[in-house]
Amino acid sequence: MNDAEEAAEPDGTVATVPLNSADEADEAAGTDEESRPPLDSPELYHNRELSWLDFSDRVLQIAEDESVPLLERAKFLAIFAGNLDEFFMVRVAGLHDQVDAGIDSRGPDRMAPGETIDRIAECAVELANRHSRQFEQSVRPALAESGIRIISCEQCEGAELEAVEHRFREQIFPVLTPLAVGPGRPFPYISNLSLSLAVRLRDPDSERQTFARVKVPKEVLPRFVRIQRDTFVPLEDVIARHLDLLFPGMEILGHDVFRVTRDADFTISDEADDLVRAVEDELRRRRFGEVVRLEVGADMEPMMREKLVGWLDVEERQIYDVEGLLDLADLWQIHGIDGHGELREPAWSPVTLPALAGEKPDVFEAMRREDLLVHHPYDSFATSVERFVEQAVEDPDVLALKLTVYRTSGESGLVPALIRAAELGKQAVCMVELKARFDERRNIEWARTMEEAGVHVVYGLPGIKAHVKALLVVRREGSGVRHYTQIGTGNYNAKTARIYEDLGLFTTDPDIGADVADMFNSLTGYARPRRYRKVLTAPTHMRESVLEEIESTVEAHREGQHARIVMKMNSLVDRRCIEALYEASRAGVRVDLNVRGISCLRPGVDGVSENIRVVSIVGHVLEHSRVYMFERGAETRLYLGSADLMPRNLDTRVEMLAPVEDPSLKAEIEDTLERCFADDSWSWELDAHGAWHRRRDGERSVQHELMERAARRAAAAEAQAGGRRARSPAAT
Repeated sequence: MNDAEEAAEPDGTVATVPLNSADEADEAAGTDEESRPPLDSPELYHNRELSWLDFSDRVLQIAEDESVPLLERAKFLAIFAGNLDEFFMVRVAGLHDQVDAGIDSRGPDRMAPGETIDRIAECAVELANRHSRQFEQSVRPALAESGIRIISCEQCEGAELEAVEHRFREQIFPVLTPLAVGPGRPFPYISNLSLSLAVRLRDPDSERQTFARVKVPKEVLPRFVRIQRDTFVPLEDVIARHLDLLFPGMEILGHDVFRVTRDADFTISDEADDLVRAVEDELRRRRFGEVVRLEVGADMEPMMREKLVGWLDVEERQIYDVEGLLDLADLWQIHGIDGHGELREPAWSPVTLPALAGEKPDVFEAMRREDLLVHHPYDSFATSVERFVEQAVEDPDVLALKLTVYRTSGESGLVPALIRAAELGKQAVCMVELKARFDERRNIEWARTMEEAGVHVVYGLPGIKAHVKALLVVRREGSGVRHYTQIGTGNYNAKTARIYEDLGLFTTDPDIGADVADMFNSLTGYARPRRYRKVLTAPTHMRESVLEEIESTVEAHREGQHARIVMKMNSLVDRRCIEALYEASRAGVRVDLNVRGISCLRPGVDGVSENIRVVSIVGHVLEHSRVYMFERGAETRLYLGSADLMPRNLDTRVEMLAPVEDPSLKAEIEDTLERCFADDSWSWELDAHGAWHRRRDGERSVQHELMERAARRAAAAEAQAGGRRARSPAAT
């Protein structure tokens, strides 16, 4: 994974020819010490929040790419909008909290919270304007040309207007609640992310002007009202057309659309005795968080704008004027309409690992033969993880199942399987993280359902999130027991396993099994292992272990051995880890980083990071796996797991990285990483000045190549199985 001239081998693997020789690396390491900036210099670190906005920019670039299928572009517009909402609800809200509390908390970049808010506003306004223009001027017209019309009521004709009238009277009008604003009627509470109409009225009798708010009920009705097969009208436009029915006898002077974003983050006190109740209380309180963003239509009347600013008590820098439709996260509805396959990315059907092929494969036997590696969504979640749990529930020799739940889905069979295991008398244990942001309520519901069925449910600790992804099966074999363990990089979620890229290790390694058992004991009881056998865990030892691996790699380079560090993660923020990578680069060690989202590290800085390369893959599949690889001479240490290199992961979360020791599995992961660095269709590279540059050199896409690799492997296994069947006595 060095910068390299690359060629595809016949079997699809990637051969590399390093461009940086050892002599060149040593020469780079010999840069004048006095000219090197100290590693705590703020110019060596990107601001965390601005780096996240850079990631959002990369998502938006895909929506702007006319080579991307049209409905996929609409999807990326929706992703951009949803991501930006969460960013304001959590990250921007936290900065405002610091300013309000007079806390001058600064990261390694030394930017003050107030300055960061101002910079965010500048960047977010530019991004939001691009986002709106892309929908209004490009995607929306192109959809219309393809037969998918999103039109206003003014554009409707004849039968279309009749359909609008019918939908309003039959489905929309009954659920609307107009709220007046005036003497004795204070401005109503506006809930988080709700879309509203601000209406200006006049009473013909008194000639007095007044105001009202009408909530657009898109939580219970589709945001885009279907009036013909593929013709839609925005819900707020339908309501606006019929305001006279909501305010009979009043004169409608005008109306404008607005949307409020509130502080949705919360902290649970370490003193909380009942974690479930504490989370439920905070969820109720979340509705009343401070306003952090007000979005208004760009053509809103100045008087109405002034009134809203006063009623909501927001600063000018919190107001975003939007050209066109607000809340484009709802474009998911348009992306999900039936038909129009030519406007979508070709569908991918996950394949089954050859070792787990068959109608009811024996997962335990396959794991006893060798460790297994699944790579979602290329490999099937149903025929690997869910089949593993299903077999464990059915097997009378299985004594216990233990599972961590951070985010799951209603489609997943894992929670029902745990309930079934408890009903069969097995020890069923589930560590449910109640504080998984925006999934808290669902996790509470799952937890109560499991408790009622007899599953041992543990809620974790008030000040720490259990982010680890681990599944342990204890099976009676002979005179003892064997641990069957699965450790992954992603949530046990059947829905996201089809759209998130994640790795999962299945192993019967006794040390890893014992480590995972100890981890569960530490979560459910009072056990505090001082050291684990093979896995790296947070918040106890992970940062120190990663730093030790980096230093050992540097030492190997100093001894004249081949040395290289390769990491794949979602975010790189932790200052101590970044400093260690800078030190490795200074020593001449090649460092290749694949960071999907935030990178506070600056590559390519003379005397500091000229041996570091940072790329980002943003494609149709969400890159989500975390892999840490250290090459030292003939040895390669490789870990996968749940943790990014961020202070929150290393200090305030339960995380786990497991070693991958099987040579064939290591080779597969290395091949995957090489493909990531070779991607020139969906990759961006970070420069020393903080700018991301999209690589458009050719036609290599790591995600498409991994689909092809998985399909070839499945086809080869099927052909081999067919050959065995043809040669069997039964076949003759």
